Amino acid sequence: MNHKSLTITVLLLSLHMVLLAQMNSGRGYVVVTDYIKAETGKDVSDDIQRIIDTHPNRTIFFPDGIYIISKPILTPADPQKSVALELSNFAIIQAAEDWTSEEAMIRLGGKDAANNISMPGSNYYLKGGVIDGRGIAKGISIDSGRETAIRQMSIKNTTIGIHIKHGANSGSSDSDISDTNITGNRKPDCIGVLVEGYDNTLTNMRIGGVHIGVLLRSAGNSLRNIHPLYYNSDEHYESSCGFIDEQENNWYNFCYSDQFAVGFLSHGGRSFYDHCFAYWYNNKQKRHIVFKSTGRFKSSVVSMNAGMYRHNAVEENVILDAAEEGGDGILWNLSVGDSSVVTDHSYKQYMR
Repeated sequence: MNHKSLTITVLLLSLHMVLLAQMNSGRGYVVVTDYIKAETGKDVSDDIQRIIDTHPNRTIFFPDGIYIISKPILTPADPQKSVALELSNFAIIQAAEDWTSEEAMIRLGGKDAANNISMPGSNYYLKGGVIDGRGIAKGISIDSGRETAIRQMSIKNTTIGIHIKHGANSGSSDSDISDTNITGNRKPDCIGVLVEGYDNTLTNMRIGGVHIGVLLRSAGNSLRNIHPLYYNSDEHYESSCGFIDEQENNWYNFCYSDQFAVGFLSHGGRSFYDHCFAYWYNNKQKRHIVFKSTGRFKSSVVSMNAGMYRHNAVEENVILDAAEEGGDGILWNLSVGDSSVVTDHSYKQYMR
């Protein structure tokens, strides 16, 4: 190609970019496939990051197709630079086979950290489609910002589905996760949702293929209709758990631990459990525990349904396992599928 032809090509590309920018400005959102192609099998990490960095305050839309990334994609938390990422229902962002990063595939608020809800742009989100960790990557993290939302997604084959880090607002993340399903990689270190920031809301989630369904290392979180299901190997079953609460003042409503060795595990703090359910549909090793406390039992457990029946009974079927006596927690309106299979009755001292 001669110098004249090269100059013309550059001018045409520049004109194309200008026209795209004008079109995107007019319609208010950016279509990724205007800039890159899906289904190429090639790494498009840098291309996606460039689109994010050059289109502040826009919704960036991913049409159907597979988008391979080899490193994390970061969105800004600064309201003046933030973007919303929206995937069509059959769009898939997939980790490359050579993925090595310890960070999540999508890091919301992963750059330009901010703690600002007074300006438009603070309410950015990730919505729709599929995040596929290929069994080796973490799915999504919330690194910074406020009012961050994840909704209507499917997160598959991840080591950790969603990781909410310490929040920008003195530790509070104030994020909202809803209508999102997670499937882990079925390994003994796999976690569905890991929460370290405070004051988050999780609603309507199904979680499978994990060893720990939800792990809360913070307080002030609200969980409603969260359903983790254990179907991993029996080898490490005894340490599996539906919900682990390492803090206190968390609220659980209609949360359902399905087939884990321990349904709900508290580290001795005072949290609130309303109309929750622990269930086993077949025998798993030697011990099933509805609620376990590593210290004194201090929580309020109201209308708990313990799904223990003869067909799934094991050597030990335990309603409450408290490591220390003397807690002031309560069990009120407890329902047990078949109380005759319960092997430990110490829980009755907490019945109201």
